[in-house]
Amino acid sequence: MIWAMLLIPTVAAVLSLIVPGIFFRRMILVLSAAAHFAVVLSVWVSPAEPLLGGWLMLDQTGLLFLTITSILFLACAVYAAGYLAKELKQKKQDYEEGLFFTNAPETVFCACLSAFLAAMTLVTVSQHLGLLWVAMETTTLVSAPLIYFHRHRRSLEATWKYLLICSVGIAFALLGNFLLAIAASGQAPAALSLNALIKLGPSLNQPWLKAAFLFLLVGYGTKMGLAPLHTWLPDAHSESPSVISALLSGALLNCAFLGILRSYQICLSAGLGSFCRPLLILFGLVSMAWAAVFIFGQTDFKRMLAYSSVEHVGIMALGIGTGGAAAFGSLLHAANHSLTKAMLFLLAGNILAVYKTKSMAQVSGVLQKIPVTGVLWIAGFLAITGIPPFGLFLSEFTIAKSMFEQDRFGIAAAYLSLLALIFTGMAPAFLRMAHGSRPDSLPDNSQPQTAFAVVSPLGLGVLTLLLGLFLPAPISKTLYEAAAALGGV
Repeated sequence: MIWAMLLIPTVAAVLSLIVPGIFFRRMILVLSAAAHFAVVLSVWVSPAEPLLGGWLMLDQTGLLFLTITSILFLACAVYAAGYLAKELKQKKQDYEEGLFFTNAPETVFCACLSAFLAAMTLVTVSQHLGLLWVAMETTTLVSAPLIYFHRHRRSLEATWKYLLICSVGIAFALLGNFLLAIAASGQAPAALSLNALIKLGPSLNQPWLKAAFLFLLVGYGTKMGLAPLHTWLPDAHSESPSVISALLSGALLNCAFLGILRSYQICLSAGLGSFCRPLLILFGLVSMAWAAVFIFGQTDFKRMLAYSSVEHVGIMALGIGTGGAAAFGSLLHAANHSLTKAMLFLLAGNILAVYKTKSMAQVSGVLQKIPVTGVLWIAGFLAITGIPPFGLFLSEFTIAKSMFEQDRFGIAAAYLSLLALIFTGMAPAFLRMAHGSRPDSLPDNSQPQTAFAVVSPLGLGVLTLLLGLFLPAPISKTLYEAAAALGGV
């Protein structure tokens, strides 16, 4: 099963480079995404056997994040089929006007998109921290061309910043692995196997282990988007095609979070929970506060969504740092945030396609101009700000409840105050865009939205609504087991 999950997107990436024909490349993308999702679903019924001596294995935490990744990729692949058709139509129009035209960007786009899924899958199944690091670095390399898809000055700047900052972060994570190896030196086995290090936890060298966790937290925290290490994130999310923004925010940030959780598990086994938790809480609150400041006065709706991602990764870190039931809430929050944020970025792509601008001041009357997108845009706003009955309300409530049960009243007050502040910053922007009349400058001759443009965000919105109303037993069991492995529940 694990080999199938890795090989399906890898083969799709190779085929995208060698198979001629735009239609066939899109079909390869969608069919491989569907096949990957089918294999992931089968793992829920029949667990996958470990491979390579346990280096590749799906535990409950990895299964959770892999399932989120596969769902999002399938939704984004369907959306991308329509998106690429629009891009091709625009390029042909540019060609007719005497501008340069080539299919090469789409070839690279499809290949890198499939390779991106393969790399993120490898992150989730890696039980060796060195292999996980390699997979994380691979996600950076294969996603950079996706950010640069539009090939203009702003996307080049965003790509360069993404590569530079994430490479520095991943270098810190590599140093963290070296320090972890030093902490385990003299033990048998000394390899960076997660299960082996957890078993050796009490005998690990604690000063070196503390240093390792700091480097891994900063390294993977940079890729996760924890403030103040997040500076690549607003540019990359804003300048990428919306379908890529959805994957960066909904799937890639979770992969980096998983890297932090792996190192946290080792520290818990060594009795260093009291050292790690305050750091996670600090980064969580700083990220929420940073997002709250920059959401106010934001003029670009995609950048606003990017800063919202900084807020929510902060909530995830805060939940793990709080412990107890909040760890369960943090993992549930990761799932809900991924579904909701991917939905919003895809809807942002629909709005951008019609209004030709990312400026919130120039977008109004979305409910009138593109009604389905407008309704989903409002629903997405309610979901992302934690309004019931959407899933994010349940996860945020679970985290807050755990804080009060642990008598962490100061942290709870800061957490709830920041949630209220961010809601206050986002509400006017979303409502102004949705309501009002269509701008006079916007021609009334646009084509109706295709099924490709609405079916994916609609499906993601339904999922996050269902997770707020009902938590199926298999999902609840997986969340509880994953949270227990992280010292929660």
